[in-house]
Amino acid sequence: MSRTRQARLRPLCDLPPDTLLVSEIFASIQGESTYAGRPCGFVRVTGCNLRCTYCDTTYAYEGGARLSVDAVMSRLSALGLPLIEVTGGEPLLQPAVPVLLSRLCDAGLTVLLETNGSLELAAVDPRVVKIVDLKAPSSGEARRNRMQNLERLAKTDELKLVLAGRGDYEWARRLVREHRLDERCTVLFGAVHGALAPELLAAWILEDRLPVRLQLQLHKILYGARQRGV
Repeated sequence: MSRTRQARLRPLCDLPPDTLLVSEIFASIQGESTYAGRPCGFVRVTGCNLRCTYCDTTYAYEGGARLSVDAVMSRLSALGLPLIEVTGGEPLLQPAVPVLLSRLCDAGLTVLLETNGSLELAAVDPRVVKIVDLKAPSSGEARRNRMQNLERLAKTDELKLVLAGRGDYEWARRLVREHRLDERCTVLFGAVHGALAPELLAAWILEDRLPVRLQLQLHKILYGARQRGV
């Protein structure tokens, strides 16, 4: 790991095993995945090992509050929602996240994990719906994709590919076909906000008859591109 990446992750290294560094906890309408449109409680943790060119949550790179797993559970319980997503940043950088995920499942909740696809998934409770964000070339981080994770996906999991242009689309199309990704789980194609028109992406998907689902960022349609905590 480079010194730069080590420096990014240093604040996470001294966290106790039952403590999370949390950027925000909030309730909103789920904007992505096959769960889009449903009321959802979100836990956004701090810290990420990647620096994607189009990242829309750069504020979660640093800062945040230290909260015990019990405190996070309490705050989520107060939201009163049966659907919870743990996102980031990159949640799997924090050792307490798998503990939180299992606790949420034990509470009878539907639990989503959004992860950037660069880290091992073995520690994730099988009851969790894993939403794995494979990085396209325009992200600048495609080399960090951990392709072995494809073998750990269940039918209930989802793959998300965020695309900024035709080159990304052709890369994603090849990936879908070569790895038969649609036979593994639901595959979501989304457009980078402001870089690729969703209607153009829709046309490409239809032209190629790709077995994928077009994903719009519903939260940005509802609340705008810059608002936090929604």
